[in-house]
Amino acid sequence: MPHDQVNSQSAFTPISFNENAAADPLKEKVEQLNARYKHHSATAVLDRALKDQDVGKLALVSSFGAESVVLLHLAAMVDRNIPVLFVDTEMLFAETLEYQIELADRLHLQNMQIIRASEVTLEAEDPDGTLHQRDTDACCSLRKTRPLQKALRGYDGWITGRKRFQAGTRAALEFFEVEDFTGRIKVNPLAHWAPEDIKAYMEENNLPRHPLVAKGYPSIGCAPCTSPVKPGEDPRSGRWRGQDKTECGIHFENGKMVRKGVNA
Repeated sequence: MPHDQVNSQSAFTPISFNENAAADPLKEKVEQLNARYKHHSATAVLDRALKDQDVGKLALVSSFGAESVVLLHLAAMVDRNIPVLFVDTEMLFAETLEYQIELADRLHLQNMQIIRASEVTLEAEDPDGTLHQRDTDACCSLRKTRPLQKALRGYDGWITGRKRFQAGTRAALEFFEVEDFTGRIKVNPLAHWAPEDIKAYMEENNLPRHPLVAKGYPSIGCAPCTSPVKPGEDPRSGRWRGQDKTECGIHFENGKMVRKGVNA
């Protein structure tokens, strides 16, 4: 596929910086990285990010959802010891939990980290497990956003499975970006992949799909807030159906949490 054909020229040449740049040096570095790897493959970008000391310590964040296996497979080929963070909201489908175990074993992922909200916090903010019925944003924050941000404190950046085709807000998504609020680098190796690239990669590598995909779930979140999608509907229409909410909110832009869900 075009996005996984490695361009080897200058793949690991040190980046030179403009010493006169008055801008944020982290943003300058990200601009340089994007310029250098503009025409490179997902594998090359991922491999570079993991080896570049300037990028820092990275973790891969995965929901083990409908398309997650693609990024996880790429990561396993590059480095099976990469930290993989999986947020267990304790409201996920049983199929998702089983799929996580299956993929971790099949891909020989050596550094799986299961992230959960603390029992103390859950007891204080959602003692009866019904917060999602009253305030889905608060539930996502409690069970996903805050635990993940806490887990990421030990890292300089994180790897996501976001792609340009997933939403209009991602139309200009680059391989590297700065998370302004936290000062971390986000790495998006699959940013330029199209839906047909994802499908072809899974078929060519004989990768197992999430079992719920065959049952009409093209986008998979927590069980209480995810429903099947009918033919012709938007793939994410089954998430928080009937509510003015489309994303879980684990990304930051301009110092604010924004709804850009990760199906990674």
